[in-house]
Amino acid sequence: MRQFVRRLLPGVVLLLSAASGPRLETRTPSAVLLVLSKADKVLGIVDPSTGTVLGQIPSGPDPHEVVASADGKRAYISNYGSGAFNTITVVDLVGQKVLATIDLGALRGPHGIEFAAGKVWFTAEAADAIGSIDPSTNKVDWVLGTGQRRTHMLAVSADAKRVLTTNVNSATVSIIEEITTQGRPDWNFTVVPVGAGAEGFDVTPDGKQAWIANATDGTISVIDLTTKRVVQTLDADVKGANRLKFTPDGALAFVSSLRSPDVTVLRVSSRAVVKRIPVGRGAAGILIQPDSARAYIACTPDDKVVVVDVKSLSVVKTIVAGKQPDGLAWAMRP
Repeated sequence: MRQFVRRLLPGVVLLLSAASGPRLETRTPSAVLLVLSKADKVLGIVDPSTGTVLGQIPSGPDPHEVVASADGKRAYISNYGSGAFNTITVVDLVGQKVLATIDLGALRGPHGIEFAAGKVWFTAEAADAIGSIDPSTNKVDWVLGTGQRRTHMLAVSADAKRVLTTNVNSATVSIIEEITTQGRPDWNFTVVPVGAGAEGFDVTPDGKQAWIANATDGTISVIDLTTKRVVQTLDADVKGANRLKFTPDGALAFVSSLRSPDVTVLRVSSRAVVKRIPVGRGAAGILIQPDSARAYIACTPDDKVVVVDVKSLSVVKTIVAGKQPDGLAWAMRP
């Protein structure tokens, strides 16, 4: 089973600090944490070794998700607007400036975004589609309709031959795999019914399963990626679920919710809830250290990021990271 791309930096312990106001004229190091602030409409560049916010760059309207290029030099930000917007903002992370705004035309509501096989991949929620962008031209070079409603988040394999998407209003997951038909590339679709409000999801580190957090009914659907079937539905009580992320060691799954004061943690081996960690009035983006030691939770309603010690499953630090923090990502230059 193919492994999915992860934007994680080995061996780094993050200590973040707050910053506001104009962009700082500070050199961007080779390894940085990217933090989106939805209300401030900026992308924060954070030095993980010192916790210093090195710059805040305009992100475009209603930024939701961010991804860095493989060389760590650029960031791509989806401007969502629940379908009102149709752009992706391109940021120069070294020069700390906006490079371009990519017009997606009829592909409105870009949200989920990944970088794989040298291209930027995105969902277009209002168009019920996924697409890819050639970074050398900043042009859309491929589009595929899902036939499902509100195609929201996605995960792309390293070779870009398999894409998973969640379709919120259809309560489904699309598994899209590249095949060859009469000597030409084609795509095979499998639509897997899951729970109501399917949104945040992740693939286990061994690549064998996908866990889908169903926001409306509060369950988690476990999909076997070999058979492409739901093999279990977990009654996890995660209503309002926004994101689900595994620790890189595959031991735990963290689920955030914008309607709950807690982040829910499940043990993967037993598929049972082990703790609910109070973090505030709700949470969205999740980023977990590659050594599985700490989890970073964007508590959007409370304008903060909390740091959770994974061993004790307790909050060890609170970070002010701009108003309504959401998407988090790594960027690393060679």
